[in-house]
Amino acid sequence: MKNTIHYVVILACLIVTFFLYNKQMGSIPLLILSIYLFYFGWLRVRESKNNKSR
Repeated sequence: MKNTIHYVVILACLIVTFFLYNKQMGSIPLLILSIYLFYFGWLRVRESKNNKSR
């Protein structure tokens, strides 16, 4: 289920980027996508550290 949500968010941001790029506002969804991917990566690192300490 988590992977499905992850793919849907990335796909939605890519579609929005495509449409807003023509209006010269393509950086907005790319910024949102970078924040989402940073948060997703941070959660993965945090999970990895918690599993190693156990």
